[in-house]
Amino acid sequence: MTEEALLVVIDVPRGSFVKRGDDRTVDFLSPFPCPFNYGHVPGTLAEDGEALDAVVLGPRLRPGTRTIVTPRARIDFVDAGRSDPKWICAPAPLSPFQRIQVSGFFRGYAVAKRWINRFRGHQGPTRYLGWL
Repeated sequence: MTEEALLVVIDVPRGSFVKRGDDRTVDFLSPFPCPFNYGHVPGTLAEDGEALDAVVLGPRLRPGTRTIVTPRARIDFVDAGRSDPKWICAPAPLSPFQRIQVSGFFRGYAVAKRWINRFRGHQGPTRYLGWL
């Protein structure tokens, strides 16, 4: 895994129920709080047409915070049939427990996103595929 730093803009602070898109508009309300800071890497583009996603482990960061972080891993995710990988960033290498937390979160997130995509009429599978 690369140790090159990434600039991440926080869209969803740790503990928030509100998922915002790159343009800061509300994308959806979650039935459970996000256990991590969730954001995007400005100037990048994923197959889903939005910036690459990044999870930032550690203390809660305010929405809109721009932070330089170290990517420690990547997960593979498919959203409505499109590749949507996510960087997992942390100040230190990930512990086995943190890997379990991240995997568990994205398994649940995939279920919620499947329902949202179905409601929005989006076609294609939505699933967590594991670590890259």
